[in-house]
Amino acid sequence: MRSAYDTDLGRNAANHVPLSPLSFIERAAAVYPARTAIVHGPTRRSWAETYARCRRLASALACRGVGKNDTVAVMAPNVPAIFEAHFGVAMAGGVLNALNIRLDADTIGFILGHGEAKVLLTDTEFAPIIKKALGGLERKPLVIDIVDPLGPGGERLGVMDYEAFIAEGSPDHAWSYPDDEWDAIALNYTSGTTGNPKGVVYHHRGAHLNALNNLMAWHMPPHPIYLWTLPMFHCNGWCFPWTVTALAGTHVCLRRVEPKPIFQAFATEGVTHFCGAPIVLNTLVNAKAEDRAPFAQQVRVMTAGAAPPAAVIANMQRMGVEVTHVYGLTETYGPAVVCAWHEAWTALPVDEQARIKARQGVRYPILEGLMVADARDLRPVPKDGETMGEVFMQGNVVMKGYLKNPKATAEAFAGGWFHSGDLAVWHKDGYIEIKDRSKDIIISGGENISTIEVESVLYRHPAVLEAAVVARPDEKWGETPCAFVTLKPDATATAEEIIAFCRDNMARFKVPKTVVFGALPKTSTGKIQKYVLRDQARAM
Repeated sequence: MRSAYDTDLGRNAANHVPLSPLSFIERAAAVYPARTAIVHGPTRRSWAETYARCRRLASALACRGVGKNDTVAVMAPNVPAIFEAHFGVAMAGGVLNALNIRLDADTIGFILGHGEAKVLLTDTEFAPIIKKALGGLERKPLVIDIVDPLGPGGERLGVMDYEAFIAEGSPDHAWSYPDDEWDAIALNYTSGTTGNPKGVVYHHRGAHLNALNNLMAWHMPPHPIYLWTLPMFHCNGWCFPWTVTALAGTHVCLRRVEPKPIFQAFATEGVTHFCGAPIVLNTLVNAKAEDRAPFAQQVRVMTAGAAPPAAVIANMQRMGVEVTHVYGLTETYGPAVVCAWHEAWTALPVDEQARIKARQGVRYPILEGLMVADARDLRPVPKDGETMGEVFMQGNVVMKGYLKNPKATAEAFAGGWFHSGDLAVWHKDGYIEIKDRSKDIIISGGENISTIEVESVLYRHPAVLEAAVVARPDEKWGETPCAFVTLKPDATATAEEIIAFCRDNMARFKVPKTVVFGALPKTSTGKIQKYVLRDQARAM
């Protein structure tokens, strides 16, 4: 029997609009048209100007045939063009694929092909990598050059530059919300343990909700001044292009993450918030005196990955920077778990505060489920701080799925929960703490590194018989790859030669920083005992 509440109470244009972060920029421009939206060196643009540029981009893309579900790739550091793409691409109905600028040409080529990029916006600094990547593609995208006055320059590969391209578009482009909030808005590639990277698909609903998640979890006020130290290519900048826009804040672009320009931004732009891996914090703590600049305002940083050492947290606090620790994955739109702070903890000694902050924490306000459970039967582990299980998540800020990979998608969502692959314990107060990574992913400077990918390169060296890669703790990077290598009989090679070989065959951030020669420990069935190697690496 139908309820009275089901009668004549359906969805209509008056009471239902698909959730999308596109609404944030329209409101910012309408309510605060004159407020500063973008800062990039001497460039200052208001929200009215920025909104018009995003609409121009959408219009120009549409004129070139970009429509619903067409992929537009961007290869750029944190410059205005990549920010504008976070709105302009979706306004044209397209899907934004922000490329990791640290990847090698072969991987970039795979991503462009797998994602079927129709248009590629690329900063001229990366012309050598892009040129090589495009050379291996059967179907090449339309290439547009981003020529940044603050960049080093480089060869132009495109049909025109970005400014000329958006000048073709209309600032009054009539964009619309997606037909369905489940429509794709972004495509991000994540490192896997085997084979090629997987394409993680975000939808408008999840992007909208996690943008709001960020501002609630971090207690962000209106009009924050946000410094872009976190790459916008990394999980779409953890959704902060949309979060800061929702608050009509100011996006301060930073092409390179270096201490001097960061401190200058603190001092001259009044930065209130920034995000980054622990390495960014360590860089600031250890900055030279001549690179520092005094600042009066309270600055807040959100960091993910391996928790910063207690000394780094303490020094950041003394510097006037408050640290918030979060956890998430590409598959969860970036952070979805936060070490939510309790006032009582503020009175604790700094070392004890750091121990608490090292825990990944509790679910974001808009994450419906978080648990640590047995991976075999999804039975939650005891909240004793000792029993390990896998981290599982559930809710609207979990990815749509993996592009063209139904098998991996089904495995990730088995049992109605997202399987993170991370191992953790559950404390009695409900906070989780990551203990290990079940798939041996190394997180170095906030970037994921597949050990199997590095091993595959090592095995290509003519002198290498066997190889295994594990994480080695590093004060600067959090973790770095440590390679254990057995050489072929009568073969010779030095650690420097092995490292140089890797540098020539993969992205630099994936190259082992340490090489150890000798026999590898194995089980009776011949499987390499990585836990033994991890212990050795930690003891170095």
